[in-house]
Amino acid sequence: MGDPRRELVRYYRWLRRYGLNDSHSGNASVRDGDTVWVTPTGACADLLRPGDLVACRLGEPPPEGASLDAGIHLAVYEAAPGTGAVLHGHGPHAIALSMGCGARLRLADFEGAYYFPDGVPVVDVALEGYREEAPGRVAKALRGEVACLMRGHGIYARGETLERAYKWVCTVESAARVTWLSRALRDPRPGGTPPARGRP
Repeated sequence: MGDPRRELVRYYRWLRRYGLNDSHSGNASVRDGDTVWVTPTGACADLLRPGDLVACRLGEPPPEGASLDAGIHLAVYEAAPGTGAVLHGHGPHAIALSMGCGARLRLADFEGAYYFPDGVPVVDVALEGYREEAPGRVAKALRGEVACLMRGHGIYARGETLERAYKWVCTVESAARVTWLSRALRDPRPGGTPPARGRP
């Protein structure tokens, strides 16, 4: 791999380009030896440059300017030592489904069931106390999993490489989209039943 910072910017832009984030949402990190490069707070994926990334150190508080979620990223690296990258995406279907499920989101399609046979874990974190609670809860969920959802907030995924973490973010959102569509086809009107065939 070349410069890990350039790779991180590339994958962060892809999250934006393919609908997994909006212009300024989500965050990303990559491990480079003892350094963890993290996207800065308020980062715009369309404008981000490698020199904008913030250097963090494992076992130390995130420095000023790092993403609000930098503490989550560092906690995941500590909890799952084989992790080389962490990505956070705001996939809309995954977020929507997380708000109406239990402790795990069951995915309806083949890919989702194959990769996540027990479903994707869903963690609850209150807005109040977010900085204090979120790192421990997400890290605990990702200790033995490659992806989890924060209810109403989005997907967190880890991988040995950026490519693997990116795969898991994409897989969860793609499977969530199919799950959403399959439910809509069964009952397209909220609280109602599909109209009889041939009738308006």
